[in-house]
Amino acid sequence: MKGYSVRLVKLIVGLFLFALGSFLTIQANIGLASWEAFSMGIAYLTNQTYGNILIISGLVILVVDVALKEKIGFGTILNTILIGTFVDMIQAADVIPQMHHFFSGVVMLLLGQVSICVGSYFYIGASLGCGPRDALMVALGKRMPKVPIGIVRGIIEGTVLLIGWLLGAKVGIGTIISVFGISFILEATFKILHFDVTNVAHESVVDTVKELGVPR
Repeated sequence: MKGYSVRLVKLIVGLFLFALGSFLTIQANIGLASWEAFSMGIAYLTNQTYGNILIISGLVILVVDVALKEKIGFGTILNTILIGTFVDMIQAADVIPQMHHFFSGVVMLLLGQVSICVGSYFYIGASLGCGPRDALMVALGKRMPKVPIGIVRGIIEGTVLLIGWLLGAKVGIGTIISVFGISFILEATFKILHFDVTNVAHESVVDTVKELGVPR
């Protein structure tokens, strides 16, 4: 139980840092990354909060993941619920201003990406399941084995970015920085923290229940 307590704390800290990073990229005000643009566009359309849209869209994608028989862990479920909740909490605290100058926007965007990458290190390292959007990419990749996974990810992110842009989400230089910069920052973060993501074996909900010896 102690080991799982530590992993749960890592997971929650990671999801909070991910949510903080996502909100920072929005407040940078120089253009949104793909999924942020999608969620913001849907938020404009439905008059819901950005956090609520993250939760609702995550739940829809989670259902699709289950239908595609992708491994779902407790981390996947908490990812679906907590990132959107944390974003709304951070927004309600009203301590992070929106940027109105390009340079300060770039700085805030990069800080947001660093926070996202450090958050990814914690929540992936908990090995309790990847997020619903990553699980969707993996599931579709398995069903299109001849298509490189990078192309699969690109199709998914390109589609949601287009939807977000058509619904009024801001797309700009920050979008380009997000698309190309996140991979370099993620690689550097994992290298600094000596983290090899390929060594992580995620547990499904069933695996975790078995390990904890909880009667089913």
